[in-house]
Amino acid sequence: MLKSIDGGLRAVPFPVEDPERIPARRYFDQGFYDLEREHLWPHVWQNACRLEQIPEVGDWIEYANLGHSVLVTRTAQGVKAYHNACRHRGVPIAGGSGQAHGNCARTGFVCPFHGWRWNMDGENTMVYGKHLFSERQMDEQDLRLRECRVELFGGCAWINLDDEAPGLRESLGPVTERLEAHGIDHLRAEWHFATVLPANWKTAMEAFMEGYHVMQTHPQLHHTLQDIYHDAYSPERTTPGATEANLRKGAIEGVATRTAIAAQLEHLQLLSSGMAGMCHQKEVDIARELRDVDLPDNPNEAVPLWFAMVQGRISQQLRARGEPVPDLNAVAVSHPIRPVEFLFPHYFLLPMFSSMSAYRIRPLGPESCYFELWSLTMFPKGQEPEPVMEPTVLPYDSPEFPQIPRQDYSNIPIQQKALHAKGFEFMRLARGIEGLISNYQRLIDGYLAGMPQARLASANQVLGGNFDGPIADIGF
Repeated sequence: MLKSIDGGLRAVPFPVEDPERIPARRYFDQGFYDLEREHLWPHVWQNACRLEQIPEVGDWIEYANLGHSVLVTRTAQGVKAYHNACRHRGVPIAGGSGQAHGNCARTGFVCPFHGWRWNMDGENTMVYGKHLFSERQMDEQDLRLRECRVELFGGCAWINLDDEAPGLRESLGPVTERLEAHGIDHLRAEWHFATVLPANWKTAMEAFMEGYHVMQTHPQLHHTLQDIYHDAYSPERTTPGATEANLRKGAIEGVATRTAIAAQLEHLQLLSSGMAGMCHQKEVDIARELRDVDLPDNPNEAVPLWFAMVQGRISQQLRARGEPVPDLNAVAVSHPIRPVEFLFPHYFLLPMFSSMSAYRIRPLGPESCYFELWSLTMFPKGQEPEPVMEPTVLPYDSPEFPQIPRQDYSNIPIQQKALHAKGFEFMRLARGIEGLISNYQRLIDGYLAGMPQARLASANQVLGGNFDGPIADIGF
């Protein structure tokens, strides 16, 4: 545990001393939140934008979090990022709202205060009244925009405010290769929603770190599985968690194969209607073509076989349309991924076939966060839609949200309030299926304590593929 490690570590308030119990005050204490602002967020890789939002040379988009604004820009040499502050008196040289975007190829970045200018490569091109300044103030290198670290992965640009932090891939680990094998670089956004949730950012995130909540929170999903498929959380089962293998096992004894396949189709349609990219409608339509295919009479054999046929048909048909879909059956074996993949500290991907949903959460205060969600899918080359530049922002209880996030949002705000209840001292975690919550919370403690960055990166890698997984040894 952290407290046993020697050598200059900072004290962490409300530390995770028992990995099965997470102190409640971590979710609303102002002091803990302030430490996250100071010691966590400036040192982690943050998902800043989707690359299709900056397709042309000169395109830029602003990413802001906790008072830090960064401009991500496509230049002739590739994607760069700049700290958004005029080198004169610190005014943002573009945007300032946190969601601005534009193209600087012709005009460059222009400070709205005194008109100083920079090109897309960060070079100062004009100082109004340059003769008024001391020569040392006008040094060419000193006037350059300050670059922010940026790396590319998964069709996105990621930024890190810490110039000394380990690289993105070193931090995330093998999950990056697994996701790339599934074609993540080719996904494009078809819609983007956002809301402000009255909840701590960690409260919001933990709703998506396990499937244990599906029975009560998403009854329409559980209804299609409860009497037919392997119940991933029942005591008689030996493999905990909603693993892909569990979900794709057959039926209880006595259930006909056709009944099992009909239920699977219903489940896929509910996922599609409820969250789009999680299971895209085009994939459901292809799966329906195999409703009556010949299958073994034993549904425990039939269902996995049927899923393999569906994945093969999806790969074949979408490739024929020109979509860069991988061989889904091959990558399911060579690079298996989970129904939810968490990329520390604030990004989720929810894959199933060739499409995915994505969530990004940013803190706004100890008990408030900004929650975004995307539907991501593939398109034939040349038929991609116009980039979605800004989210549709809705109240968190809006009926316009898809069904699945709407159901999750019904719990998160009331959970945040109840965390203040007298006598509620800590979350009680199931060590076999809610381990991801414990693992990432202990990683946060590592950042707050000031552990060596290499050890933090090593611990971060444990989180890949840990959805619905056990409490793990993260190295401290």
